[in-house]
Amino acid sequence: MQILNWQTLDPAARRAALARPRSSQDPAIRAQAAAIVDAVRREGDAGVRRLSRELDGADLGELRVSAAEISAARAALPSAQRLALEQAIENVTRFHAAQLPTGVSLETQPGVRCESLIRPLRAVGLYVPAGSAPLPSAVIMLAVPARLAGCPERVLCTPPRRDGSAHPAILAAAGLCGIELVYKIGGAQAIAAMAYGTDSVPKVAKIFGPGNAWVTAAKQLVAEDPDGAALDMPAGPSEVMVIADGEADAAFVAADLLAQAEHGPDSQAVLLSDAPQLIAAVVLEIRAQQATLSRQRILDSSVLVPDLAAAVELCERYAPEHLLIQTRVPRALLEHIHSAGSVFLGRWSPEPMGDYCSGTNHVLPTYGYARAYSGLAVSDFVRHMSVQELSTQGLRALGPVAATLAGMEGLDAHAAAVAVRLDRLAQSVAS
Repeated sequence: MQILNWQTLDPAARRAALARPRSSQDPAIRAQAAAIVDAVRREGDAGVRRLSRELDGADLGELRVSAAEISAARAALPSAQRLALEQAIENVTRFHAAQLPTGVSLETQPGVRCESLIRPLRAVGLYVPAGSAPLPSAVIMLAVPARLAGCPERVLCTPPRRDGSAHPAILAAAGLCGIELVYKIGGAQAIAAMAYGTDSVPKVAKIFGPGNAWVTAAKQLVAEDPDGAALDMPAGPSEVMVIADGEADAAFVAADLLAQAEHGPDSQAVLLSDAPQLIAAVVLEIRAQQATLSRQRILDSSVLVPDLAAAVELCERYAPEHLLIQTRVPRALLEHIHSAGSVFLGRWSPEPMGDYCSGTNHVLPTYGYARAYSGLAVSDFVRHMSVQELSTQGLRALGPVAATLAGMEGLDAHAAAVAVRLDRLAQSVAS
């Protein structure tokens, strides 16, 4: 783990210290994803099957997972795993149910009523990776808010195994979350199938869920196409940043950094501390703990900062997906944090709790997008539709304002659409 002293770094070294990997921006990956998307658009199910053979090594027959397969996966789930999934679903449901948006209806002035109506997205696509490891937690994080929002058609795609089956843990989680439309399709071909529809896969309006660089590129491509599907948020590799002072527990900090690093070789794990003795202890702990893990990863860097205020400033520049604050008074720093996907306060709040079962959503903005984007919520599965209704009283009072503003903009037809009604009202009064 590289140890950097922020005070001694020049501007170029500081930029390099906070730089993200470039894999998701690789033009070659985008070109490959574009070719896959185009193939699925042209060939439909046949293209999906061909690409599954070539890219996943799976020879697929029926693309959709049957209800019997989902039921069997649920039935075969060990009781401890089922109870864990059910507890996670309960907590995620409780937290997200509190986010349900409400509509608005009010008179902005007499005779002018404005409303904001909430409509669920009618068809949504949920992508659940299953490459190096199955992610049943991702099913929960996507399916629960989609159900609470009232989306009537929820389509889930997950990569097939080499024997052509979907991973039973993902099927069991889908069954527990009430997902019936499950397809054994992975990668960019799954994104294309949901975005444009095939004979087997329904077309959706918006696609949610994490994935590798090809999945991310495909989501961006179909979102740029008016005939495609919107995406939940831009994203890159997973990342964690820890702010810790001299009172933090080095074993806890090391464990948190390693937990995020095991997502993949391009995952980011960064420690910011004003305590050199803590950094040294964390490095030793990482070496010791890595030896016991099945997935050993090289961590990115520890940065020595002059004080916690500097740590917060760096955090705001980096805008991490996950931020862990392990200081003497962690909540004191929280008021200064504006750019983080999800925050974990104190030594007893490990990041995996948010990944799995605390109740918050683990689909979060990465790659610095936390400066402007939020984590997944029920609001992402609905849209707000405005409505306005004017009475004759309202039009008489407010119509001249609209006509004046239209005239200021040189839009005569806009003004005329108001004036013709005002003239009709004037005539009716005169007669």
